[in-house]
Amino acid sequence: MSEIPLYKNPRFSPEERAEDLLSRMTLREKIAQLDMKFGSQYATEVDPNDHCSVTETTDYHWDKLREDFPDGLGYLHDNYCVPSVMNKLQKFFMENSRLGIPVIFTGEALHGIAGTRATILPIPTAWAATFEPKYAYEAGRVIASETRALGIYEILAPNLDVARDPRWGRTEETFGEDTCLSTKMAVNIVKGHQNDDISAKDSVISEPKHYCVHGIPEGGVNCGTARAGLREIESCYLPVFEAAIKEGGAKDVMVSYNSIDGDLLMTSKHYLQEVLKNRFGLQGICRSDWGGLRRVHYLHKMAKDPKDAIYLSKKNGLDCQGGDEYPNKLWVDSLEELVNEGKIPVENINESCRRVLKLKFELGIFENPYTDEEAYKDIINCQAHLDKALEIARKSIILLKNDGILPLDKIKYKKIALIGPSSDKVRLGGYSAKPVGRNLKTIYDILKSELPDTEILQCDGCGISDGDFQFALGDQHHLMGIKAEEQQENIEEAVSIAGKCDLIIFCGGDDTISSGEGRDRCELTLCGRQTELMKKLSETGKPVVFVMIHGKPLAIKEESDISNAVLSCWFGGESGPQAICDVLLGKVNPGGKLPFSLPRRSTMIPCYYSMLPGASNEYYEGKGDALYPFGFGLSYTDFRYSDLVIEKTGKTDVKVKLTVENIGSVTGDEVVQIYVEDCESSVVTPTLLLKDFKRVTLEPGEKKEVEFNLDYYAFRLMNQAYEWVVEPGKFGIYAASSSRDIRLSGEVILD
Repeated sequence: MSEIPLYKNPRFSPEERAEDLLSRMTLREKIAQLDMKFGSQYATEVDPNDHCSVTETTDYHWDKLREDFPDGLGYLHDNYCVPSVMNKLQKFFMENSRLGIPVIFTGEALHGIAGTRATILPIPTAWAATFEPKYAYEAGRVIASETRALGIYEILAPNLDVARDPRWGRTEETFGEDTCLSTKMAVNIVKGHQNDDISAKDSVISEPKHYCVHGIPEGGVNCGTARAGLREIESCYLPVFEAAIKEGGAKDVMVSYNSIDGDLLMTSKHYLQEVLKNRFGLQGICRSDWGGLRRVHYLHKMAKDPKDAIYLSKKNGLDCQGGDEYPNKLWVDSLEELVNEGKIPVENINESCRRVLKLKFELGIFENPYTDEEAYKDIINCQAHLDKALEIARKSIILLKNDGILPLDKIKYKKIALIGPSSDKVRLGGYSAKPVGRNLKTIYDILKSELPDTEILQCDGCGISDGDFQFALGDQHHLMGIKAEEQQENIEEAVSIAGKCDLIIFCGGDDTISSGEGRDRCELTLCGRQTELMKKLSETGKPVVFVMIHGKPLAIKEESDISNAVLSCWFGGESGPQAICDVLLGKVNPGGKLPFSLPRRSTMIPCYYSMLPGASNEYYEGKGDALYPFGFGLSYTDFRYSDLVIEKTGKTDVKVKLTVENIGSVTGDEVVQIYVEDCESSVVTPTLLLKDFKRVTLEPGEKKEVEFNLDYYAFRLMNQAYEWVVEPGKFGIYAASSSRDIRLSGEVILD
C-alpha cells in the first residue's frame, strides 16, 4: 500500500503541506492557482432574478470547464446558489485536478452575501454611524455564517477606503471620512468574518479593499487617480489597512484600480511588496480588482500588450488576477513564457502559489471539500440574524434636527400624510442580495400596522431617478445596467393629500441609481423633483418630518430649513423601515452620529472635519463648513459632560476620564468623542483629530464615568524627515459630542 502524500496528511501544518504540494506541481498548475473566474457563465441555468446566481437545478457545461481549466483553478466567483450545487462544482474540480486540489468559492458580501437568499444588513456606513465597533464584528459574524453555510469560503469585503469626496458613489460601502473610526470598524469586521479560525463552519476569508487610496478619486469619479502626498497617505489611509491586517488578521487584500500621483497600485512595488507584504506582513494573497489588471494595458497605457501588463503586475508583487481579467489560457501561457524567458523568477510564482495553497489548507477544504447540504436552511435568514440586522439599523439612525415634534404624539396626529418615493419602498443599498420570495415591509406597511387609530394616507409624489442606468466603464460585467422604478409624477396629488392631514412625513433621498458603485454624482442635491415636492408640502403649513434614506452624504440645507425634524437613515437593509418607525414613534431613542460631514451645498466640498488649516473656509456665497459636521447627532434627551481629568501614565500614554449625565427624561445613548490637537507641531496637522470614542447608555438622571487610554498612536505625526515621532510639547485634549461641539477641554505636555 502506497504511503499517503504529506500534503494529504492533516497532522502536518498548512505551511508544510503547502510546501510538499508545491514541490509536486508543474509550473502551469501553479500559475492556474493564481486565477479566479466567473462561475455562472458555465451554468446551464442562470437565475432569472440575478445574473450572478444559478438555479438549484442547474447543470454545468463540463466540457467547456475542462477545456478552459486543464491545469486546475484557484478561485471561482459569482455562482450563488445552495450547497448541493457548489458541491457538484467542487467535485468536478477535485476529480479533474491531477493532484486533487479544491477550488475556493468566493463572493460579494458587503452587507450580506450576494445572491437571492441572505439576510440583508444595513450598509457599512450605517454600522459606522452607530459608533460602536462591536456592531461591525456582529455584522461580520452574520455574514460569515450565512456565506459559509452556502458553500462559499471567501468574500470580497470589507471596503476600507477612507471616503472624503462625497460625490463618489461608493461612499456607502465605507466607514466614513475619519481614520480612527474606520480603523476600529475595520479591525472588528475582519475579526467578525474570520473569527480567528477560517476553517470553522461559520467563518470566511476576509479580503479588505481597495488597497490603498481609493476614497478620494479625482473629480469624485470611480477609479479616478488619487492626488495625495506621502504624509497624507501614511497618516490617513494606510493605517486602516495596516490595522485590518495586523490586528484584525485579514488574510487577503484587493488592490485598487487607481493610481496615486501616477503610481499605479496594480503594478506598484512600493505598495504591494514593500508596504503590504514586508511592512504589514500580509499572510495571504493580494489580487487585482475586477478587470483592473487589463487596464494596465488598455487604459493606463503602461504596457504594450496583455503579456506585458501581466509581467509588470506580477513582478512587482501582485499574486492573483481577479474576475473579468484575461482568459485562463492567456494568463497561464504568458506567465509560463515569462518564467522561461527569465523575466520572472520561478520563485515569484512559487511564493504566490504557496500563499494560495496555505489558505486552502487553513480553510480545511482538502479534508472537508463539501458543504452540508441541509444546515443552511436553519442559518439563512434565521431569527437571530434578522434581530441583529434590526438592532444595527436602530442604532444607526441619526437625529439631525428636532423642534420637539419627535417622537410623534399618537394622540395629537390622527391623520398623517406619508409622502415620498421611499415611503412605500425598501431601500436596501448596493451589493445587496435580491430578496426573492420574501415580502419586505415598508414604512407605510409598518405605520399602518402600528397606528391602527391613525389614518395614514400614502403617495409617492415623485420618483428618485429616471431611465435606465448603464455602468459607464463598461468592463465590470458583474455590475449590470439597472432600470429605474416605475413611478408616476403626482406632486399635485401628494400636496392635496398633505393639505388634508395633521402631519407630513416625507421619505426620500437615494436609490441604487443615485448611489452605489459607478453612481458618482456632480450634484449632491436630492435627485428628481424631491426638493420641489418638499417645498410645496411645506407651503401647506403642516409640520414636516424629513426621513432621509440615503447612501452618500447629501446637501440638504433647503430641505432641513423647511423641516421640523430631520432623520438621517443610511440604507438600512431589510430592517430599515422597522427601525425608522421605531424611532418616529419613540420606541427607540436615536443615538447615531454622522460618519460623514454633510455639506451646505454641492459645490462646498470637500468639507470633512479634519482638513488642514490655512484657509478661511469662506466663499462669496457664504460659509463653507459642513451643514452637519462629522460626529453630529441629537437625541430625545440631553447630556451634560463634567469632571474632565487628564493624567499622564507613560512617556506617550495619557488617561482621560470624564463624567456624562443624562439630564433629560428618557433613556438615551451618547457617543463621547475624544479629539486631540497637536499645538506645537513641526508640520501642519489638522486642528482636531478623533482618537477615541465610546457610546454609553444612560437612564434619566444617571451618571457614568467614561475612561479613555490614549497612546503613542494618538499623538504621533510624520515629521519633516518622514519619520513617525511624538514631538515634545503641548497637546489639546477635547471631550466632544461632535467635531464641532466641544464640551470639555484640557491639555497635556509630552516631553
